Amino acid sequence: MPDIWLIIVLAGVLTYLTRAGGHLLLARFGSLPPRLEAALNAVPAAVLTTIVTPILVTGGWPERVAILVCLVLSLRLPLIAVVAIGTGLVAAARAAGF
Repeated sequence: MPDIWLIIVLAGVLTYLTRAGGHLLLARFGSLPPRLEAALNAVPAAVLTTIVTPILVTGGWPERVAILVCLVLSLRLPLIAVVAIGTGLVAAARAAGF
């Protein structure tokens, strides 16, 4: 059991170092080149695609329907609401036996 705490602490330290390092690096440059700024703006979409695509391909129907519903809802609702609704939909479908 102590190994899990070591992993948690090391993950926290690594997360802090990467965030602090990024902040220090950006503070040193002052302004970002346009290509780097465009690449950084593309990261959230790439991460979301990486999370959603395997579930869409290999998941069951409850997951697929929830993803499609969340896709439509994301055009109007805040992200946290869309995540909560999608999670609730999948949980309800699984509880119903789907």
